[in-house]
Amino acid sequence: MPKKVAYEGRVESWSVMDKDGKTDEKMMPKLSKEQVKEMLRWMVLARVFDDKCFKLQRQGRMGTYAQSTGQEACQIPVALAMQEQDWVFPCFREHPIILMRGFPMAQYLWYWGGDERGMKVPEDVNVFPVAVPVGTQMLHAVGYAWGSKLQGKDVATVTYFGDGGTSEGDFHEAMNFAGVFQTPTLFVCQNNQWAISVPRKKQTRAETLAQKALAYGFEGIQVDGNDVFAVYAAAKHALDKAHAGKGPTLLELMTYRMGDHTTSDDAKKYRPPEEIAYWRERDPIDRLKKYGKANGLWDEGFEQKCLDDAVATVEKAVEAYEAFPKPEPEDMFKYMYKEMTMDLTEQMAMLKRWLDEERQE
Repeated sequence: MPKKVAYEGRVESWSVMDKDGKTDEKMMPKLSKEQVKEMLRWMVLARVFDDKCFKLQRQGRMGTYAQSTGQEACQIPVALAMQEQDWVFPCFREHPIILMRGFPMAQYLWYWGGDERGMKVPEDVNVFPVAVPVGTQMLHAVGYAWGSKLQGKDVATVTYFGDGGTSEGDFHEAMNFAGVFQTPTLFVCQNNQWAISVPRKKQTRAETLAQKALAYGFEGIQVDGNDVFAVYAAAKHALDKAHAGKGPTLLELMTYRMGDHTTSDDAKKYRPPEEIAYWRERDPIDRLKKYGKANGLWDEGFEQKCLDDAVATVEKAVEAYEAFPKPEPEDMFKYMYKEMTMDLTEQMAMLKRWLDEERQE
């Protein structure tokens, strides 16, 4: 008879700082005071940017938008842990890390305003275009990592997705490919508890999402996603492994989507208010501010300067965004393919004739 082996399927759970800003010094990563303050500044900027975008959408000055409020600690520490040559493969809620990696804010607003020209990534910015289809970016991240590995380049890729993304075939294909070829890829699952209106409990029967990495032969870690120190420590650990040729890692960051899924959603219809209150007490910025106050890194003067600088930066970007040239109607035909087809040429001519007639009237 074959011997039966018990399989627990458990993973490590990392936490450094509690909701009151108190830290476990044994787990505390090596960060300078300036690095901690840098994370604070970027998190405040990300929150101000998010609030402004929400208001722009409500005023009809921008298109549908997905807020990142409450998830800043899932992104800012990861950006800090990355090396300059590393690449980010985002989905549609990664505003903090995209901006911190150098994507121009005004141009990013241009994209969210509905103009695809805004997503033409500058040559010196290692960020792939935003992927709205759920899961596709994971395959791109693994493919780029494998190609870099074959070329002998020291490059790691970081890809983001939500808990709902783990139910997509792309997730499993990317994880399997990464495990087989030991690609230098960091998979970051922002488990914000809801995939639109579908709760985490309906995504999988697995105890954690992190343990899914075990089936593909590499490490998975569950992390307090509202704890900047735990996220930084886990990301640094994973990226150091990637750069050392030791393959991929999956991080499941436990966080919460404080806003609606997008500006076209109404989360009040499916989320209980007590759940929101629970997570509001664990706000990542408030936690880091409490730590900063206790350790001489945060006071009212520094807080006001962070806020003033953030508001000024965002308002300047909005002004530049709204001054960008509007697209011409013909652009929808010109850039469909490398060269226009006969059908598109005829359709564009028809549109021009119609527009000319409208203008004459």
